[in-house]
Amino acid sequence: MRPEYVSNQALSHFIKEALAEDIGRGDYSTLAIMSEEVKNQAQLLVKDEGIIAGVELAEYIFNFFDSSVRFEKLINDGSFIKKGDVAFIVEGSAKSILPVERLVLNCMQRMSGIATLTNFMQEKIKHTKTKLLDTRKTTPNFRVCEKWAVKIGGGENHRFGLFDMIMLKDNHVDFAGGIVPAIQRAKEYLKQNKLNLKIEIETRNLKEVKEALTQNPDRIMLDNFNIEQTKEAVDRIGGRVEIESSGGITIENLVSYAETGVDYISSGALTYSARSLDLSLKVI
Repeated sequence: MRPEYVSNQALSHFIKEALAEDIGRGDYSTLAIMSEEVKNQAQLLVKDEGIIAGVELAEYIFNFFDSSVRFEKLINDGSFIKKGDVAFIVEGSAKSILPVERLVLNCMQRMSGIATLTNFMQEKIKHTKTKLLDTRKTTPNFRVCEKWAVKIGGGENHRFGLFDMIMLKDNHVDFAGGIVPAIQRAKEYLKQNKLNLKIEIETRNLKEVKEALTQNPDRIMLDNFNIEQTKEAVDRIGGRVEIESSGGITIENLVSYAETGVDYISSGALTYSARSLDLSLKVI
């Protein structure tokens, strides 16, 4: 099931812009040698190992370009794949398959890499209560797909953009004159504008954690805290608000941070460091 932000409108806008960028005035390579009567089948061939993501998107892309294309899904998003697997078969006019081939592959390779890394990291901490979050460190105009891939891989989405949560980071705090006035102004703004949004505050040390607790935000982020500082912060907060760890967290220390008892760990690496999986579309 698609997340709410992966609407048909969002997908159609993304695909339209992506195809305009790639096809431009026309796919002359295909137009030059293919006739309308030429129809064939192609299969999505897996040449790597990991978690597949983007099958549903691929079907949407083909049908967006030509609703007469027949799409047969063989493997579901979120499934483990290995070299030699076939994820789907598509049948239709060559003039409808070839122009969108690269868009489908670019999306699926990237999304599958993100889903694979997310799944690997979430599996390492599944014995804890901690949930893995993505961030806004995404590729411009591709955020919908990247965050969708995180969900497919078993992670959770942080806010989608600047509009669906109040997130007071260090620069907000410094411009506002401190933790307390930053949270107070945010609460007043939400009240005046009749907005129902959660407030998260970034803290840089235990003193700021203490100040934040006096204002009762929805979540406190511990930014670049080491393991011992994180443990102390978790003890001080005592379950009164949600806790998120961020910054300086690697695959090597991920488990140690999760075992401190934080509710969330956010990692930009999920979307900017994932290695794309090797997939190809081949004529049958």
